[in-house]
Amino acid sequence: MTGRLIFLFGIAVSLPLSAGAASPQPSAEGPPTTLTQALAEAYANNATLQEQRASLRATDEGVPTAMSGWRPTVTLSGSFGHSSSTVKQNTQQLVGVFPTPIYQKGKSRLVETGNPETAQITLSQPIYSGGRVIDETRQAKNLVYAARAQLLATEQAVFLNVVNAYVTVITDTQVLALDRNNQTVLERQLQATRDQFNVGEITLTSVAQAQASLAQAVEQVAVAQGNLQIARENFRQLVGDYPGNLTPPQPLALPVSSKDAAAQAALANNPNVVAAKFAEAASRDAVDVAFSALLPVISLQASGFTQSDPTGAGTSTRGGSVLGQVTVPLYQGGAEYSAIRAARAKEQQSFATVIDQQRTVFAQATQSWEALVASRAAIVSTNAEIKANAIALDGTEREEIVGTRTTLDVLNAQQLLLNSQVQQVQNIATLVNNSYTIASAIGRLTVTDLGLPVNQYDDLQYYRAVKYAGFGTGETADSDAGIAPNGTLMHVNQSQVAP
Repeated sequence: MTGRLIFLFGIAVSLPLSAGAASPQPSAEGPPTTLTQALAEAYANNATLQEQRASLRATDEGVPTAMSGWRPTVTLSGSFGHSSSTVKQNTQQLVGVFPTPIYQKGKSRLVETGNPETAQITLSQPIYSGGRVIDETRQAKNLVYAARAQLLATEQAVFLNVVNAYVTVITDTQVLALDRNNQTVLERQLQATRDQFNVGEITLTSVAQAQASLAQAVEQVAVAQGNLQIARENFRQLVGDYPGNLTPPQPLALPVSSKDAAAQAALANNPNVVAAKFAEAASRDAVDVAFSALLPVISLQASGFTQSDPTGAGTSTRGGSVLGQVTVPLYQGGAEYSAIRAARAKEQQSFATVIDQQRTVFAQATQSWEALVASRAAIVSTNAEIKANAIALDGTEREEIVGTRTTLDVLNAQQLLLNSQVQQVQNIATLVNNSYTIASAIGRLTVTDLGLPVNQYDDLQYYRAVKYAGFGTGETADSDAGIAPNGTLMHVNQSQVAP
């Protein structure tokens, strides 16, 4: 027996193997890639993040939409045309009176033409709308704050998925290497068994047992290869490119040192909780908006007009008016009261959502912490199990030589060693994943917290550009916010966005 150390996720684990066994080697293709690089590429290329950024910009537009209620509306209307009218009339003229009146009959024809032109400009200035504009503006701002928090939540979810995909690729690569190593060992075991059978030392039963174990190993290799390909495709979906020779990551250093601290941090900082609280505030504003429909509306309207040739050539009329208008709703069919009741129900729904999110992140933080502690303990115990299984395999092989153990005993011992090695790979993967899951639960898995080498998306830049905008279709605002016409970040290599 010879012993050696292999590094699973950067953690040294003793794996004594049979002499001559092949060393597990990663089979991933492509240039080396670190977790930081994978997260940075996902930050720039992930379609889910791009979708959420665009959704935030659309939500930002709710603020200028609401504030437009303070501004006047100005309309200009006009008309131009040609008019023509013809009047035909039968006539009779008295031309004599003796001995009887004599009339001369005839026909007359009157043609009137004109080119009437009209122009009118109207300005309407809201003065008071029952508080609706104030309430709608406050609601729109709270929705923006909620959308910003939701963008952070999406960012964290994408990063956590990338970490899981990254770790899964490494896990499946190392499991495949272990399975291939096991296949090589069993192939040599089968050959040795056949040699023993040929000289009459063992029976055909032992050969069949070795063949069955090798067939199972071949199956495990095929399954491991399939799992690795699935993991690579999932990685590409999230990051935008296939993984290279991935560098094993370490568990993330956490800013909390206990389960209770993690739970309290999650309640205070988790972006899903923050988003739910702002959404609840927006729902309260929606109740005020609904109540404003019961209050009077005051506006000022000014207009001016000009008409030329309205009745005939050479005539014109000009005029204007300034009116104050007060509208007091008395009864509107009950729709406004229904809207109030609906808004109150949605406020209650939003309150329940806050409680649900708080309970969810509390459970996520505490459960992930317990899983982190358990995975650390599992690594220690499984490492001891690997050492014990390696010693047991060595002893079983020696006992087989002297005839006190069978070929089946050796094969079983080899399988136990493989199982413990695979379990250790999975334990370390669980440790890494749980550390990042806790960071996500406490709101510390953002691009800023991770210190990624990227140009960060400024979720305030677009808002500042459009908050008071009274004109513009968005091209300048997008450019100021670093957004390309297709919605991606301008510094992104566009060839990496689409497959």
